[in-house]
This record gives sequence, C-alpha cells and structure tokens, in this order.
Amino acid sequence: MQRIHHHNLVDQSEWDIIIIGGGATGLGTALDSASRGLKTLLIEQADFAKGTSSRSTKLVHGGVRYLAQGDIALVKHALKERGLMQQNAAHLVHKEEFLIPCYDWFSVAKYLIGLKLYDWLAGRFSFGTSKFFSKKETLSIMPGVKEQGLKGAIRYFDGRFDDARLAINIAQTAKEQGATLVNYMKVTNLLKDGDKIKGVIATDAITNETFSLFGKVVINATGVFVDEILQMSNSKAKKTVRPSQGVHIVLKKEFLNSDSALMIPKTSDGRVLFAVQWHNHLLVGTTDTPLNEHSLEPRALKEETDFILSTAASYFKKKPTEDDILSVFSGLRPLAAPTDNNSNSTKEISRDHKLMVSAKGLITITGGKWTTYRRMAEETIDLAIKEAGLVSKACQTEHLAIHGCENATSENYLNIYGSDRNHIETLIQQNPELGQKLHPNFPYTHAEVVWSVRNEMAETVEDILSRRLRVLIIDAKAAIEMSANVASIMAKEVGVDKNWEDEQVKSFVKLAEGYTYKTKVEKKEPALAV
Repeated sequence: MQRIHHHNLVDQSEWDIIIIGGGATGLGTALDSASRGLKTLLIEQADFAKGTSSRSTKLVHGGVRYLAQGDIALVKHALKERGLMQQNAAHLVHKEEFLIPCYDWFSVAKYLIGLKLYDWLAGRFSFGTSKFFSKKETLSIMPGVKEQGLKGAIRYFDGRFDDARLAINIAQTAKEQGATLVNYMKVTNLLKDGDKIKGVIATDAITNETFSLFGKVVINATGVFVDEILQMSNSKAKKTVRPSQGVHIVLKKEFLNSDSALMIPKTSDGRVLFAVQWHNHLLVGTTDTPLNEHSLEPRALKEETDFILSTAASYFKKKPTEDDILSVFSGLRPLAAPTDNNSNSTKEISRDHKLMVSAKGLITITGGKWTTYRRMAEETIDLAIKEAGLVSKACQTEHLAIHGCENATSENYLNIYGSDRNHIETLIQQNPELGQKLHPNFPYTHAEVVWSVRNEMAETVEDILSRRLRVLIIDAKAAIEMSANVASIMAKEVGVDKNWEDEQVKSFVKLAEGYTYKTKVEKKEPALAV
C-alpha cells in the first residue's frame, strides 16, 4: 500500500520523549512535552483517536456522577479543566443545557441540591446556574420527553464537543510546537539496555518499514493496550487494566425535538444515560460492560443496545426501535484491573487515571477522561522530567490555544474547523467543483476531503469518514454511500491508482457494516481479537 503522508524518522538521533498512543492522553502529552521545548515523538498504531478517544459520549463534564459518590476533589479539578477546554478550543467545546426529567418530588429536591453544589464547585469556571423547570416549561423545551407523571425537570449546564476533531487539532498544535507525530506506526518491541528502556522498535503499518527509535523516556499511553507494552518490558507483568465497553446508538434528532440534552440519572444498572444533540442527530449512551478481551473495533452486544433502547423508551414520548438506529459504536474504557479476577462488576473499579513508572525509562499513564486530558498530560511530563533528569520549563498548556480556536459569530456547519474554515472556503472559491456535496443528505463537501488530506494527516477513507467528518458514527449507511466518492477525491489529490481506491472502498465498507445495526450486533459476548 502507498502512504499519503511521508515521515522522516530515519535520521533522527535520540528523542527526549517518545509517546506510544495517539488518543486524548498521548496527544495531550505530546503537546505538553513539545511546548516545554522537549524533543518529542508520538507514534500511533492506527489513526489518531482511532480507539476510545473518538467513541466518547461527546461531553466535557465535571462528572455529576462522581459528585454522588462524594469525590469532591475530582469534580472540582474536572470543572476547572472543562472551563479551560472551552477557552482553549472555543470552536469545538460548547456549553450545553441538560435537563433531568423528574417523576417524583423527592428526585426534584435531591438533584436540585446536588447540582447547586456542582455550580458552586465550578466557581469562576461556571457554565451557568441550575434551576427547576415546571412540567409545562420542560415540555416546551423538550417536547419529546415522556409527559405521564412528569413533575418537572432540573436544568444544569455542562459541555459538549467533538472528540476526534479535537484530537486532530491537538495533534496539529503539538506539531506547531515542534513535536513529530506519525500515525499508522506500530510499536512491536522496546529497546533495552539491561533493565532500562531506551526506546522502541516500530513498524510502519502501511509500508512495513521498521525503525529503531531511541528516547530518554518512553511513555505508554495506549489505553486498553497498555498491558501489551508492559509485557514487552517484562513478560511476567500482571494485567493492569480491564476493558469496560461503552456503547452508543444514534437516532434521528426528532426523538427529543430539542436543542437541550437529556440526562437520565439512574438507569436499572445504576448508571447515568445521556441523550445528546450532536451533528444534527441524537446520540444515546452509554453502557458499562466488563469484557475480558479488547480490540481496535469492539462490537456492541445485543443486550447493550436493548438496554439503551428500553431505558430511552421509558423517558421518550415516542419509543425508539431497532429500525430507528442509524449507527451503533463502542468504545473500551481502560479501567484499573481488579486484584480479584473473579470480579465482574466495573462499578468498584477505579475510573480516575493512574500514572506509574513501570520500569527505568518507561512511564505508563492510563484511565482518566477526555475532560482532564490536559492535566493528565501535565502530570505525566512532570514525572518524565524528574525520571530522566531532563531540562525544561514549567507546563505551558493551561492557556495555550488549540489549533483552530476561535469564537464563531455566525451559524455555519464549517465552524467546527474554527479558524481553518476560511481556508476551506478559499479552496472552494479557487475551484468551485470542490463545493460539491459528498451526499445529498449532508452538508459535507469535496473541499473538506482535500483539506483533511493536505492538512490533517488523513491516510485512509476511514480516517475521513469516521474521524475527520463524523459520518460513520452518525449514519453508517450514508458513510458507505459516500465512500467511493471520498476514495476518488483522495486518489486524485495524491496521485494513487485505481487499485488503491478499490481496496480503500472495500475495506471501509466492511468496517462500516459493523456500525449498521442490522449486521453489527452480536447475540452473545464476542470473542474479540486481543
């Protein structure tokens, strides 16, 4: 296969920091490292945010759930980070009004008191004040919510964002700060000097070339894959994480018919379920299913989609059915593995992040959530500097604007590109053909594909349709219909042959069929590839 973006890793001498993993944590760490003047390399086995970091519930939140568990410090830190994310990536992080519908007066009192505390903890980073809405007010804001027995709703504010778009913009920012980032580069082994880790051996997943890369510190930020790296360091290493699967389904937005999001505070399994307006669709999730295996393409289980549909049905006026599902996607949280291997609940497994020195020269960071990616990165690089005795300055990211950051003044779907929007509009002015739509039901144009190939390190049709444009996870059938068009624009842009196009479409369609409900859902727990 041909690589679209060539990298030059051969002549590099030793790096200060080598980061394995291009999700939220790895990218944040690369940005933190490079902005402190450290010579930084990040390698990712697939595309940036290919795994869990593109499969979130799209919320930037302090964690109302953690408040109920009494973890005040965690919530306070996350609320501060939520505020910083909104300032530093204003084009992607937006305030969102959430409604908790209440069907008894005890719930009204309980949630109003809890959310007043949430507001207070946010302090100067507050997104707005929570309050009670009457039944009538609730139904005018969210006509799709179940009316029978409704007493009213509690309104509170949190953030909504586009996870994979933010990942790409953080990658661009890290590059602007001097980092080298390479996607489709898989670590196959660690380089050792006695018991010290001194670098990695990595293979280009597209060209099959292999590289030996030396670094003063290697950071393992591979999410559910951390144990594979730890076993390269020590074949007897015990498992540190256990995957927990979170599934989301996507419906037409008419099911709630509202600009606000719905928060269901207590599902039958004790979780919180959200229904969030996102890219003109309604995203509903998530689940919490312990798995024993992990993969880059986890599959939803039928009981998970049934659970989401039945929970939504008890809160929506119109009950969604399997036929209404436009796309279904799964992400794997790397939760700390329980020491008792028989434990099958993920409730008691820690959700906060863990940072450890796994061997001399090898640091592992796991857990956490998107909202706190910046703070986790800061802690990781602080530890790396100490561990390797590196000379650098203090953390620079608290007020560092992310690539594209700007506050939009008008409504336009291209605002998701922030300040890059002008460049995409210029492409269309220079070549009006690029203004053609990729699909009649979506606003996306040919110009966006060209832009992503030139400026956003997209290598494959999947990169474009899953993570640069988010079509695969909002409407899998439409994504399949766009794939040939996207492959042909990419091929023309980079001068690859028809074989490349055919291969790309074939592999994308096979992948995308896994997101359409009909062929996607497994009847029993699947034997996922490790």
